[in-house]
Amino acid sequence: MKLRLAVLLALTLLGACRHRGDVFDSGGVYSTRSACPVVGVPAGTGDVTFFNPPSSTDSRALDVTATITDVRNVCADAGNDIVSTATFTVIASRTNAGPARQVVIPYFDIAMQGGTRIVAKRVGQLVLNFEAGNSRTWTRSSAIVRVNRATATLPENVRRILTRPRKPGEAEAAVDPLADPAVRTAVADATFEHLIGFQMTQDQLKYNATR
Repeated sequence: MKLRLAVLLALTLLGACRHRGDVFDSGGVYSTRSACPVVGVPAGTGDVTFFNPPSSTDSRALDVTATITDVRNVCADAGNDIVSTATFTVIASRTNAGPARQVVIPYFDIAMQGGTRIVAKRVGQLVLNFEAGNSRTWTRSSAIVRVNRATATLPENVRRILTRPRKPGEAEAAVDPLADPAVRTAVADATFEHLIGFQMTQDQLKYNATR
């Protein structure tokens, strides 16, 4: 979480006020900061494994595996909110390609602020249908979170600090604006992520961490 937040803060600093394609005086290009949440899958939650019996983790007991992939999102204005709609694909396989079978897997849908605070969470269900004789299947699903636009917008005084011109040789040029705790906190508070992953048991999380 801390590493991801550091990357997000760096992107926020680069794109605080300038426009896409604007060029630095000394070379380089600014990117544009968006209030749209960054979409992603938290480490260790994008794959899930089921065993039969559930108490076993032996390879001979392997039953079903599933993976989240192709995660994307688009944002739209909805009054004072920004609505992030994330779409994703779940690919699954089973060990025994026997009769038709339906498998239901829970997943979570989270809005995270500042890389550390979960401000909204929903748990849903993914339905996977294996056809008779087939060992693989997939499904496409979507999830939505709402973020208040004002909360996801940097305060004007912070924007001025981040984009103030700094010339080589000046004392300010050697100081990272994010070294100021107030600035760092303001940037973090305005940074949101839309995270999706499998809602797993402690045993399943442990298996992912140790396999």
